[in-house]
Amino acid sequence: MPDVIMPRLSDTMEEGELSRWMKQVGDEIHKGDVLAEIETDKATMDLEAFDNGILEELLVVAGALVPIGAPVARIGDGSNIVAAGAAPAAPIAAPAAVVVAAAPAATPPTDAPTPATPTATQTGELRTSPLARKIGREHGIDLHAITGTGPQGRITRTDVDRAIVAQEATASAASTAPLAAAPAAVSTDSVSVPVSRIRAVTARRLTESQAVPHFFLTSVVNVERLVAFRADVNESLAALGTKVSLNDLFVRASAVVLRAHPEVNASWGDGVILRHNHVNVGVAVATDDGLLVPVVTDADQKSLGAIATETRALAGLARTGSLSLAQMSGGTFTISNLGMFGIDSFTAVLNPPEAGILAIGAASDVPAVRDGVLVTVPTVKITLTVDHRVLDGAVAAAFLRDLTALLEEPMRIVL
Repeated sequence: MPDVIMPRLSDTMEEGELSRWMKQVGDEIHKGDVLAEIETDKATMDLEAFDNGILEELLVVAGALVPIGAPVARIGDGSNIVAAGAAPAAPIAAPAAVVVAAAPAATPPTDAPTPATPTATQTGELRTSPLARKIGREHGIDLHAITGTGPQGRITRTDVDRAIVAQEATASAASTAPLAAAPAAVSTDSVSVPVSRIRAVTARRLTESQAVPHFFLTSVVNVERLVAFRADVNESLAALGTKVSLNDLFVRASAVVLRAHPEVNASWGDGVILRHNHVNVGVAVATDDGLLVPVVTDADQKSLGAIATETRALAGLARTGSLSLAQMSGGTFTISNLGMFGIDSFTAVLNPPEAGILAIGAASDVPAVRDGVLVTVPTVKITLTVDHRVLDGAVAAAFLRDLTALLEEPMRIVL
């Protein structure tokens, strides 16, 4: 039977950390069984078996960093079992340029470990996660002075956090010592806040986004009919216990126009433009740990009621940290709405590799003349951020023009 390999679990994944084996050599394996837990740059995922048989050999130890496609275990008929006591291969070192976020660490304790013998392999290479290395570099921590508490002495983020606490405590004591006799109180100017896994990934991806040549287009939408249309829809859906938000209407409208403008439903990929066959709209959700973007797949094929139900469920999962990797993957376009915070307009940062993201502001009344009478009209400013490698100004402008027209004639949203 073929080897069990490290799968690609996200579009940004280059390697995964096999954090824990759930099965052992000699166990009977059935298709769909969870063999191990894998930490990626986005989440902790299950590694499932695709074959039936006997787990004959574990090729890597728990805590190993494994490139995509590399074998991690072997499943067979049981005739080639490697003794459970035999040591599997040592962890595979991560490339220096690759940063893979580990799971969020608990609040570091106030006491720090005493520096001890460096945690290293026989070749002198430190066993540490990419995130631990990154945080260590940012805080000037010498990882060679840390004793790892992870599998096989691996240095974890928690170990680094403890070292940071110890370093800050030492620095604070040194800085206050000369002032011990002074009556004035001494206070710190800032507090070091450990970065969550979500925040670390967000920082990396948005830094990548800033390297993309992009431009912005803004349109003002008369949402008078859209607001009235939403009220009619919610009245008809009341019996089903479903309510449609303005954001749901923007998701559906964007999906419809993306279907008519496939050149916008695209991304840049290693020198080629990828036009996607599915319209999958990501919806930015703010959480306590950072920004998450769950994806409404095939949004152009779903009803308003279905979109409303799905976006509400996805937002709830995002805020409780329960989103699966599949629910955050495969987006082809993103919507970010800050209207509920009273923000009139803003420009959103691209969510790579997508070619476009729509920023939606708050509805506000503006004066207008109708039949010779001065009235107020509710309007919303929408701003499209565009990857200039994929789209030129005229093409993006045509998309925004048609989206504006659809929002102002909302009956066409459901067609």
